[in-house]
Amino acid sequence: MNIDKMKSQHNEIIQKINQLREYSRRGITDNAQEIAQTVVSMSSVIKVHLSAEDQFLYPYLEKVEDQKLKRMSLQFQREMADIVVEYEMFSRRWNTASKITGHDEDFRRDANTVLRKVHERMQRENTQFYPLVEQV
Repeated sequence: MNIDKMKSQHNEIIQKINQLREYSRRGITDNAQEIAQTVVSMSSVIKVHLSAEDQFLYPYLEKVEDQKLKRMSLQFQREMADIVVEYEMFSRRWNTASKITGHDEDFRRDANTVLRKVHERMQRENTQFYPLVEQV
C-alpha cells in the first residue's frame, strides 16, 4: 500500500507544530493571530489525515494476513481515539486570536500536553507502523 501522502501529511503537521513552538517563543499574545491560523490550518490537515486512515488504511489492514500488523493496526486505532478527542478540544479552545490573547500560560500548557501526544504518536507511526504497512 502506498502511504506517501500520509507520510507527507505527518511532515506537514510536524512543521505546523514547530511553527507553533516558534510563535510561542516569540510571545503567545503577540502572535495570537498567527497561532490561531496555524491551529486551524493544522486541524484541517489532521482531519484529512484521519479520514484517509479511517476510509482507506485501516479497512485495508483488516484484510491483510499479517497478524502482527493487524494487531498493531487495531492498537493504533484504539490509542488514536483518545488523542483525537484531546486534540479536538485543544483546537476548539485555541482557534481564534481572541481566545489566545492574554492566556499565554494556559495555551503553552495545553499545547505542550496535547501537541506532544500528537507528535509522539506520529513518530511511532513513522518508525514502527508505516514501515510494516509499506511491506504489505
